[in-house]
Amino acid sequence: MAGTPLHGSAELDPFEFVRMIAVARIAMPRSMVRLSAGREAMSDELQALCFLAGANSIFYGDKLLTTGNPESERDLALFARLGLQPMAVQVDAEGHDHGGTVHADISADTPACGCAHAA
Repeated sequence: MAGTPLHGSAELDPFEFVRMIAVARIAMPRSMVRLSAGREAMSDELQALCFLAGANSIFYGDKLLTTGNPESERDLALFARLGLQPMAVQVDAEGHDHGGTVHADISADTPACGCAHAA
């Protein structure tokens, strides 16, 4: 992306990307490993591999992003195909000092990987 330190770099090999997700999951087992900007260019199959490798978070919608994201309906359809369920979220009221901020609840019932697999 123009204006970023990696602008003009060669495109990352998808399998290398999945390996980085797996290493992040192993190194940080309780962390949220997020797929964010650029998901619009990723196939459903690549995103599925990323979730299987340990990704457990996505940016949903265009808020806070500089590049496009898949439509919400596409994300929900992919989750349904993969048997994943979005985590419960709370959105701060607009009058709050960070109005519109989304928070996900991570409870003791959440698997160690942090994802919310369908039962």
